Amino acid sequence: MKNATRLFTMLFCTLIFAVPNLFAAYPDRPITYQIPFNPGGQSDVEARRQQPRLEKILGEKVIVQYKPGGGGSIGWAKMVKQRPNGYFMSGINIPHIILQPLARGNAGYKTEQLVPVALFQATPIGLAVMKDSQFKSLSDLVAYAKKHKGAVTCAGSGTWSGHHIAYLQFQKAAGVKLTYVPYKGASPSVAAFLGRHVAALWANSNDLFQHRDKIRVLAFGTEKPFPPMPAVPTFKDQGYNILASIDRGVGVPPKTPKNIIKTLEKAFLSISRNPQVKQQMLDAGFVPLEMDAAEATAYIRSKVVEWAPVVKEFKK
Repeated sequence: MKNATRLFTMLFCTLIFAVPNLFAAYPDRPITYQIPFNPGGQSDVEARRQQPRLEKILGEKVIVQYKPGGGGSIGWAKMVKQRPNGYFMSGINIPHIILQPLARGNAGYKTEQLVPVALFQATPIGLAVMKDSQFKSLSDLVAYAKKHKGAVTCAGSGTWSGHHIAYLQFQKAAGVKLTYVPYKGASPSVAAFLGRHVAALWANSNDLFQHRDKIRVLAFGTEKPFPPMPAVPTFKDQGYNILASIDRGVGVPPKTPKNIIKTLEKAFLSISRNPQVKQQMLDAGFVPLEMDAAEATAYIRSKVVEWAPVVKEFKK
């Protein structure tokens, strides 16, 4: 009996030393917050807003790092390979995380591998030109594009992203041929547009709002006028049934324990519900969201069903 007790004690001690963090409180060390786009874009802006608040709530450092490329796919492919211990999380964007696996087959990750923690922001997409452009309206651009196939160049963030799919939908709806130029994130696409390397820009509402004095927004992909820029018509107002938006949130690797997801979910939703944060988002051209892990998971699944036939059509 003594030998059995001694053996059990030795095995228990071995387990404790072999897995030192098994009983540690989470978190107990710095957390990496990956942004799968270049610095300066919308995902980065929001992560930087959240960073000090997350550190205060979680009691640990939150380190923002960047992994741009492939419209976010390079960063998401990296995330699914990380240890599911709560010390690596990544910004996620819808519809990017749905469109890429559907369109490419092998995007380096599967949509269901990206485990959502929360969705905290929606960003309508619009089409813009410079203020001195020859295109004074969407109808001007359409008329020109019909006579000059492929001549109108448009910048956007990545391929099989929200910008790319809006571009494809608009081409079909308007019966025109444009030329899409993908960039590794919103920030470089906006810089290329402002630098006049392209004629038009598919962009997120906050970038368009920020540069409203220099540009002309031809349309927004919203049901109703975008509140910060109510004079801009929607695509629907102009006869094109196009709704385009990017929903932004955060996810963790597959098999991350539920208690860790809950801890992070609570932290992110606490920030999303902060009246000051909400107002800052609205003032910058964002639409605040407060979607928890379960709601975000159901929402993403519904979007997979919605977008699968759309991607199949455009891949033909």
